[in-house]
Amino acid sequence: MLIDGEPCKIISISTSKPGKHGEAKSNIDAIGIFDNRKRQIVHPVKHKVQVPMIDKRKAQILSISGDEVQLMDLDNYETFQLPIPEEYKGQLTAGEEIMYMIAMDRRKITKV
Repeated sequence: MLIDGEPCKIISISTSKPGKHGEAKSNIDAIGIFDNRKRQIVHPVKHKVQVPMIDKRKAQILSISGDEVQLMDLDNYETFQLPIPEEYKGQLTAGEEIMYMIAMDRRKITKV
């Protein structure tokens, strides 16, 4: 789901009952996929939301330099660099295959 232009993963959804003249509302708690910030939004239940297309792919590590890793996509052989997430620092080695995601022209390493 998009909240403030940022793709987010929904953590919880709760709904409230409609009032005498109002309509039911939904309270959505979410975490940003790329920035890990918690976001909260309240909308009418009938409100339409935008959902980003998330593509999960495999890549091979070509080299590691500092806090960045150079990757090659295993489908189209495109090479690119991504920052190494804190939870994977010290665990990556050249030649290893990893999973990454693409959403709204941004990339992130998701699984080693």
